[in-house]
Amino acid sequence: MLKIAIAPDKFKGSLSGLEFCEAVDKGLRKHAPNLEIVNLPLADGGDGTVEVLKYYLNGELITLPVCDPLMREVRASYLYSEEKKTAYIEMAEASGIRLLSDEECNPLYTSTYGTGQLIVDALDRGVKHIILGIGGSATNDAGIGMARALGYRFFDNDMQELKGVGKDLLDLDSIDTRLVNPKIKKVKFDIACDVDNPLYGANGAAFIYSSQKGASPETVEELDRGLVNFNDLIKKQFQKNLQKIPGAGAAGGLGAGCILFLNAKLNSGIELIKQEAQFNDKIKEVDWIITGEGKLDTQTFSGKVIRGVMDSITNQKLALFCGQVDLNEDELKQLKIDHLTQISSYAKDVNDSIQNSGKYLEKAAEEFARLLHIS
Repeated sequence: MLKIAIAPDKFKGSLSGLEFCEAVDKGLRKHAPNLEIVNLPLADGGDGTVEVLKYYLNGELITLPVCDPLMREVRASYLYSEEKKTAYIEMAEASGIRLLSDEECNPLYTSTYGTGQLIVDALDRGVKHIILGIGGSATNDAGIGMARALGYRFFDNDMQELKGVGKDLLDLDSIDTRLVNPKIKKVKFDIACDVDNPLYGANGAAFIYSSQKGASPETVEELDRGLVNFNDLIKKQFQKNLQKIPGAGAAGGLGAGCILFLNAKLNSGIELIKQEAQFNDKIKEVDWIITGEGKLDTQTFSGKVIRGVMDSITNQKLALFCGQVDLNEDELKQLKIDHLTQISSYAKDVNDSIQNSGKYLEKAAEEFARLLHIS
């Protein structure tokens, strides 16, 4: 009997990974009802990571009031495993861009403070391990907002305390560590991060990502200068050069902040999730793996879910179901893909594709099952 694993990322703004699995499972069984199917939804540390982890783990969803990126109260959740003494936190729950309207987005004034509040709650529960996903941020504060929630204090050269938002990085002159939460030292922090950008410069946090978070060209330059100032202070006060660490620029410099303030280790998000899901063990006897995401492009192959699935393949065949395919023929030929379907090809337009992606995904799976049946 043919055995198939369905192991997708979400279709952002359209389908969760679990909904992808359900649609494909339904489509496959229309033409091949006797298939053995295992659903293995994945994530890379960004939006949807906690939902995916809850699918695999015997954990409790903890919900509490925290501050959103503009310091307004919002309810956010994280996954807590009493058995493993581990918390799985998604920074986007408290500090994500999805919490703001387009008009509100401006990384000069946003903060990761709420993410710090989630960490404090987990520390108070006695966790020994925290896995923090840092995708989908609305911030460019190098994690000083998060650190403020943990007891760090930040001052300008007049000894005025700073709020912990993006624009404060340029004024930052000293950091007071005397009131830092002592529980931090007793916890192992793993950061799920899928980029390797440096903290500042042409490929850094501000220049590559902050315009997507509402920054004007002038704001981008101001934020970059702030990140330079932040790193200069850290070199002077802590003898660490965060600029040299790949991934320090992730999530508006939160990668750097996690390394400094939490003594954290940056890891591939997809590899962390695969490990928690015991993914490699579960696909050993599989004939085909079906994966996919909203858009297949060059970024797909640098730390995203599809790349992670490809890295786990031994002798399984690979099928990709993607919303849009933005690779040319030569780029596609370099990939070891046995079947590729672009879901948008079924739709009238982009809106139709997004609104009815589940229906079209089911149809694509049905046609794929027909091909399997014929072969």
